[in-house]
Amino acid sequence: MSEIAGQTAALRSGATAVVHESYSFACMRCGHGWEQSYEIEHHTGADGHDFVIYVANSQVVPSPLSRPTCQNCDGHVVRIMRPGQVSSVLDAAHRRAPQAGPAEAPEVPAQAKERHHWQLSDLLHPFHHRKAS
Repeated sequence: MSEIAGQTAALRSGATAVVHESYSFACMRCGHGWEQSYEIEHHTGADGHDFVIYVANSQVVPSPLSRPTCQNCDGHVVRIMRPGQVSSVLDAAHRRAPQAGPAEAPEVPAQAKERHHWQLSDLLHPFHHRKAS
């Protein structure tokens, strides 16, 4: 066993409490989403101060709440959400996926074939309130 592994094992053996937490993550840079479960070990140091150690897949890891890193692009603009968010989106996408086979496109009226160029005012229109006189 390496010296670092021995120190880590000794440190982990003194946990006063272990909490299991899971989080969903979404990278705002590349759109990658993933989920991870952690064992959060609560310890009291020799100086009497409390600290925690995050363990994922039997490895001590940095806190996912301090500066999460995207597993896909190494970006640090990552949204942290409650567990199950990523899997529920993936499940919904799989349920809505069309079945293989021929499909007929509905006939589109001529006036609908013109391309609409959206303006910011079009998007904000539902939120525009007129003042009563």
